[in-house]
Parts: sequence; structure tokens; C-alpha cells
Amino acid sequence: MSRPLTRVAQHPPPRSPEGAGADSEAAAVDARVNLLGMPRTELERFFVGLGEKPWRAKQLMKWMYHAGVGEFGAMTDISRTLRARLAEIACIEAPELTPFPTAADGTRKWSVAVGDGSEQVEAVLIPEAGRATLCISSQVGCILDCAFCATGKQGFNGNLSRAEIVGQAWAARRELAAEGSSRGITNIVFMGMGEPLYNFDAVMDAASVFADDLGFGISRRRVTISTAGVVPRIRELASRSEVSLAVSLHAANDELRSRLVPLNRKYPIDELLDACREWLNQLGDRRSVTIEYTLMEGVNDQITHAVQLAELLRDLRCKVNLIPFNPFAGSEFVRPSMRRVRAFQTHLLNAGIPTMLRTTRGDDITAACGQLVGQVRDRTRRKARHQARRLIAVEPGRTRSGSAAPP
Repeated sequence: MSRPLTRVAQHPPPRSPEGAGADSEAAAVDARVNLLGMPRTELERFFVGLGEKPWRAKQLMKWMYHAGVGEFGAMTDISRTLRARLAEIACIEAPELTPFPTAADGTRKWSVAVGDGSEQVEAVLIPEAGRATLCISSQVGCILDCAFCATGKQGFNGNLSRAEIVGQAWAARRELAAEGSSRGITNIVFMGMGEPLYNFDAVMDAASVFADDLGFGISRRRVTISTAGVVPRIRELASRSEVSLAVSLHAANDELRSRLVPLNRKYPIDELLDACREWLNQLGDRRSVTIEYTLMEGVNDQITHAVQLAELLRDLRCKVNLIPFNPFAGSEFVRPSMRRVRAFQTHLLNAGIPTMLRTTRGDDITAACGQLVGQVRDRTRRKARHQARRLIAVEPGRTRSGSAAPP
């Protein structure tokens, strides 16, 4: 078990379904403002509102993010009077992390206690040569229900606050430092639990802190937001941030994609790719979209699918990440053979589409892409419905539809 890093606020009000950017939860609990995750410009306004100079924000951010300090009393270049006042009206609170056993390949996963601590999301650190990528969550469960993802089967109970989002990286970095690790977090990917663009304001605030030199100081290109295709927010994204964009496509035609990614029924492929082109036009010729494509045996992994995908992407400035399906309990899908995966990749490469094969990492601790589950108080009742369907599917004497089998 990990040591508690911060106090978890008790009895939060209900979470908003979309877009809660400010940390109103902490303020509602004890009238103190959680400063963790607050963008620099807002933090400057906070200090001006106290009658202080805007540069106090710079002092505080250096303590929080460069030194990893979460107690105002330890911030010795701030006057005692201001420190005492901050302790009365503000706090620096991140979620508590509990580690899973480390995977055989070095991947690490944490359970992240959010809200009143009774719900957990998950965060994953993937160490590689010269880099360490932290995969973070943005929602409790996921508002979507993609067919091949374990997270969606858990249901949904609202958005994380910006402090809970930034706090995953802040607490993970403190934990690594406490262990004596010299490895820093070089990349942040919003590829954990949830649809980031359905928690737009909080995610934008968090991305601002990750990229700020006074925050985590991570290059905007090394902060990646992955979306299943929330078209209006993709169109808005470039005006709010210059972070990288990844799109979970997984199929090259609307019929198949609507089965795999139900959001496609609202925002079909043509609209989605048009939004991606608009994003590219706003950011310039040096940027590209990452297309994520999970390969499932007999579903979307045949050469005919590769032909469709190459044609679909031929005029889009992009690169493709192929992801062999990662199994989870109750899933109907199977990972394809590496021979089929390589054939799919080869066709895309021959068609001039830059294509990489994402190495499966952390699957022995269910930390691989699509395997995160956490603990969710599902207000959608989706989890119960999925469990009922699985029981019906395996119950002797019954068909998959649940009706009695004919004699």
C-alpha cells in the first residue's frame, strides 16, 4: 500500500456530467479553493483578488510543481502572514494513490481514489528508453460504451475535477521521488478511463498546467488527448490548446464503426475527419493526427479493412497506431495473430501511411490499452446490463437473446 499523499475531501456533491472545469467540489466541502490544477492566469487572478501581486502565482507554482510541496507552511519565501491566510482559504489536494504490483515489463499502475474515496480510477506509467509516459483518466468510468473497452462496461458516474486530473501526475511524481527514482514523467496521454473531450474545460485546464514551464514543463506535443470523436470539441480544441490529438477510429466504414464506437452514430466518420482536417489547418503543416486502430480477429483486421483504411486516410496528415486487442473478462473479441497484424501494417505502409505497431505493455496487471476498470458507482446501470447479458449468454437452455431455447 502507498502512503497517503494528500487528504481526500469528504462528502462531495454530485459530479457534473460534462465540462466541470473549476474545483467547485473542494470549495463546496470546506469553503477552501483547491489550487492544484489551476492554470497560471487564473492563479494570478486569485492572488490579485487577495490584494497580492500576480507574481505570487509564480512562487506558488514553483513550490507545487517544481518542488512537489503541498503544504503552504513549507513555502519559505512566502510571508508567514500570506501562508497563514492561504491555509485558511485554500488547499493543495491530490487523490491518494494505491499501487498495483509492477508488471513484468516495468509498467506501473495505480488505483486513484477520487471524490469521497469510495470510487477509483486508474493511472498507468509506461517506462521506455529515454521516456516515461503517464496515462491518466478524465472521468469516473466512461460516458461512452465502446464495444472493445473494459472501461465502458463499468458505466459512468461523472467527470473528474481538474485537481483530480492533474493530481494523478502530481501524486505519481511525488511517489516516484519518494522511492528514490530519478525518472521523470516525459509524456502525458489522456488515454485512461473516460472520454476527455466530454470533460473539456477540466481537461483544458489540466493540459495548460502540464505544458506550463511553471507547471510540469512538458512540451505541448508530448501531451496527447485521445478522443472517440467528439466533433464539436475537436473543432474547438486548437483555439484552447496546442496539445497533440489522437482519434480512436477502429473502423473505416460507418456501419462497422457504429457497432464498435456508438458515438459514431452521432458523429460519423466523414464529420470526424473533417474536424481533424480543421484542427490540422489551425495548427500548421508540422502537425499530424494520430489514428488509433484496435485490431480484433475477424472483425476489422482483414486486408479488405486495411484497403478501406488506406483509402480513407490518403489525404489526411496522420500516422496510425495499430493496437492488437487486449482481452478482458466478458469480452467477445479475440486478439489477432501477429501474422495478420503485420500484414495489415504492411499494406498501410505500402500505401504511404506511416504506421506503427503499439507494443502491448502491462497486460499482466490489466494495465494495457482498453483494460482499465477502477471502481465506479454506475449511475447509468450499464454495468448491470452488461453482466446480465453475459449471464444470459452462458445460461444453459437459453439463447443469447434470453428467450428460452426451442426443444
